[in-house]
Amino acid sequence: MANRDGHRRFGSIRKLPSGRFQIRYPGPDGRMRTGSDTYERKSDAERALSLIEAQIIKGEWTDPDRGKVKLQDYADTWISQRAGLRPRTVDLYCWLLKKHITPYLGGVQLGKLSTAMIRQWRADLLGNGVSVTMAAKAYRLLRAVLMTAAEEDHIIPRNPCRIRGAGDEHAQERPVLTVAQVFELADLVGRRPVGNVRKLKDNAYRLRFQRHGEMRTHPEVFTTRAEAERTLWKMGMDGRADCAHDRRFRALVLLATFASLRWGEVSALHRSDIDLGAGTVRIRVAFAERSTGGLVLGPPKSKAGRRTVGIPQAIVQTLREHIATYVQDEPGALMFPGAKGGPLRRSGFNTRTRWVDVVKEMGLPGLHFHDLRHTGNMLAAESGAGLKDLMARMGHDNVRAAMIYQHAVRGADKAITDAIDRQLEKRDDDEDGSAGVLAPVG
Repeated sequence: MANRDGHRRFGSIRKLPSGRFQIRYPGPDGRMRTGSDTYERKSDAERALSLIEAQIIKGEWTDPDRGKVKLQDYADTWISQRAGLRPRTVDLYCWLLKKHITPYLGGVQLGKLSTAMIRQWRADLLGNGVSVTMAAKAYRLLRAVLMTAAEEDHIIPRNPCRIRGAGDEHAQERPVLTVAQVFELADLVGRRPVGNVRKLKDNAYRLRFQRHGEMRTHPEVFTTRAEAERTLWKMGMDGRADCAHDRRFRALVLLATFASLRWGEVSALHRSDIDLGAGTVRIRVAFAERSTGGLVLGPPKSKAGRRTVGIPQAIVQTLREHIATYVQDEPGALMFPGAKGGPLRRSGFNTRTRWVDVVKEMGLPGLHFHDLRHTGNMLAAESGAGLKDLMARMGHDNVRAAMIYQHAVRGADKAITDAIDRQLEKRDDDEDGSAGVLAPVG
């Protein structure tokens, strides 16, 4: 708007040699800025100055020079400044940024990003075979980064991630095991066929196995060790080879299921965390495995993850035998140590138990270890307990921290534990091992 003497109250407009009009104006810090756009008509330039003045007055103005920072640089800084992120979350964010965001948008200035550009980026991801679930994870990360740029750093006027439903994941239905299946799985993960595989001079492999206490040689020569080992395992499962039974993982499977524990939580348990007299397990810490292969011991996945959970009496004796057989006497000894006494890695557990083969043999191909926790959660839900009580037992973060202590091993949690116990007591009446039902993961 111009004053009566012909001078503008805010900013200035000049006509360029091209005939277009350019604006200049003072920012809140008093430094003069030159508009990044030019205008065909002087009235358009005046309107632009009026809008900028209104933004400054309302505190909504963003410095266009700051908007020149590239998305990759800003996102890298954004991740490094999130001190509260768990190590695996940092790894996931860095991977998503490197794999799915930076190759497409990393070199774009923040101020140049638009909803149309992001819509095209998402379409390109899906068109290149990226799953809807992975695209949603990448979109949510990008949206969070740009939300900070818009609302905290005021680098851009608004978040351009405005695509309805782009961040939604439709969780795949996961299997819920019956009680009989859980006990069958706990027994199968410890079965070991007795035999060995030897490499021959011509890079072939010879299989020897024990049958009725006598070592025998398989008539076939195998081209790979893996093929020979799979054959040995299959022979053990169908009774053509003798089996030994290592019961060190039986308690792990049962406890993870019926106490609804995550892998990182159950693998980090110490002897002192188990109170068989009170029938409780205390979750204080959890292992997180980095993408680099390193293990980090830290807090559980959420604040609510620190909790005390009741142990069904039906598995207390199994835990007592496990502690007496496999756990060292020190209070700080790991409940489920690895082969050399250190932390048990998920990959080591899968290899030693032949998890993939076991669940396939049970007719549950693709079963994940986390599905045991899902099964435990479903059993707990069938107790009729309220949502908040269930969330406290499961260690979900959308309940008040005080509820972790209020419900641990008494009141509602005791009712949940007793309800699971009643279901376990019925397992002898349900030995047919009928297939479990599918239920959506909550």
